[in-house]
Amino acid sequence: MSTFKELPDGDKPYEKCLKYGPGVLSDTELLAVFIRTGTRDSSPIDIARQIMLRSGKNSIVGLANMRMKDYLQIEGIGEVKAILLACLVELSKRIARQNAVTQISMSNSKSIANYYMEQLRHEKQEQVWVCVFDTKCNLISDRMVTMGTINSALISPREVYKYALSENGAFIVVIHNHPSGDPTPSENDIEATYNLKKAGDIIGIKLLDHIIIGDRVYTSLADAGLFNEEEA
Repeated sequence: MSTFKELPDGDKPYEKCLKYGPGVLSDTELLAVFIRTGTRDSSPIDIARQIMLRSGKNSIVGLANMRMKDYLQIEGIGEVKAILLACLVELSKRIARQNAVTQISMSNSKSIANYYMEQLRHEKQEQVWVCVFDTKCNLISDRMVTMGTINSALISPREVYKYALSENGAFIVVIHNHPSGDPTPSENDIEATYNLKKAGDIIGIKLLDHIIIGDRVYTSLADAGLFNEEEA
């Protein structure tokens, strides 16, 4: 089995990290550190290259698209390594979200979109999330309330407000993603937003925005004036 020992001294990621720090390692070398061992014909770095090629973007960004089954199709990756890599990606997503959570403002669509961008822009199915805020505009909690298909998800007022009521929320923001990467709202998105706002007005929990996440872009239906048009 090929390991880092077979690599030239100047190419060994562990030694380079100890001497210069992890910042000097390439993306491939960083990934190889977690892979640790290779096969008879492939080093950990070779396997890391195969993973990034299979990700579709030939970079670490593409790892967000990888699922357990994708890792397992690569020679040299078994269940243990697949779990380790999947957990590594999930950890990176949570770090990104935690860094952004303190900057969330319910009146600032960009801050909310940034918080969910890395989590949702790579998803291959539509997901509907609800952010619940208290009377002091603090984020109380969030939850995915619906998972749909590649191009649609049912936004149910019942599920949205059932969760908001359970959290004693005063305001909510609804977020969902478009796997196509294009956050342009569909007619169904607009109709669902109207229905959500009407239900919230009756229940007493105000819908402040409906944000659609694309690939590094988003659309805020509140910023687009949709709510103003309805009130007018």
